[in-house]
Amino acid sequence: MSEKNSGDGNRSARERLQQQRERDKAREKQRRVLIVSAAVVGVLGLAAVVGVIAAGGDKNSGSDKAGPVVAPTGATDEDAKPAIPTGKADAPSTLTVWEDFRCPACAQFENVMRDSIHELQASGALKVDYHLATLIDGNMGGSGSLRAANAAACAQDAGKFTAYHDTLYINQPPETDDAYGKNGKLIELAAKVPGLDTPAFRGCVNDGTHDSWVKKSNEAFQNGGFRGTPSVLLNGESIFPTKGNEQISPENLKKWVAEANKGKKAGTASPSAG
Repeated sequence: MSEKNSGDGNRSARERLQQQRERDKAREKQRRVLIVSAAVVGVLGLAAVVGVIAAGGDKNSGSDKAGPVVAPTGATDEDAKPAIPTGKADAPSTLTVWEDFRCPACAQFENVMRDSIHELQASGALKVDYHLATLIDGNMGGSGSLRAANAAACAQDAGKFTAYHDTLYINQPPETDDAYGKNGKLIELAAKVPGLDTPAFRGCVNDGTHDSWVKKSNEAFQNGGFRGTPSVLLNGESIFPTKGNEQISPENLKKWVAEANKGKKAGTASPSAG
């Protein structure tokens, strides 16, 4: 009887130890991958590092076929850093955002900050340059970062970048689910943006028209010294996850932009395409 109890106790101890190891592994994976958690009040709560650490390069960003670099309509390439500009071109402040459509931290940033960014853009206070990266493809395998970025560039051609960009983050699948690696899924989501799901858009997505442009953008990210995605700068100064001793939040972003724009006129030019 005592031997049986002893055996049961040993098994229970081993099971508890195994369960603890599994919990520790799960916590370590969560820490490594990093997810920036949004507080209930809409302020970004910060968890360790930003995005997935940009180490090891882009091991798998889809097809290795080298095609011509076809920039989407209205894209810029200042300092060999391809970008899609949004907002009024003469806005006094510029937000520079490096993102990956598979990155959960990027979705957290966008879903918390979106309304404030759009408000600042509409008022002419802020323009935003989006740089697209494929970091998650490189770290986890798959092609969803590349395929989604190409589709977003195709949406830019149609003048629908902002709406489609937001749709991709609102509907982002779990990071381990490479759903965005399927063009059909990306076309399905285009139906949520009025006027985007056209033969021209479908052809652009299926042909990978902007794949080489996205890869050029990702090379700029890899060579830019960034730690991960998202990387966010206001007028060249990093503000994510903090600016000085202040944590990024919708309220602080508005305050920082107001401080930077003091004495400057709001932008009045026609909004950039997208």
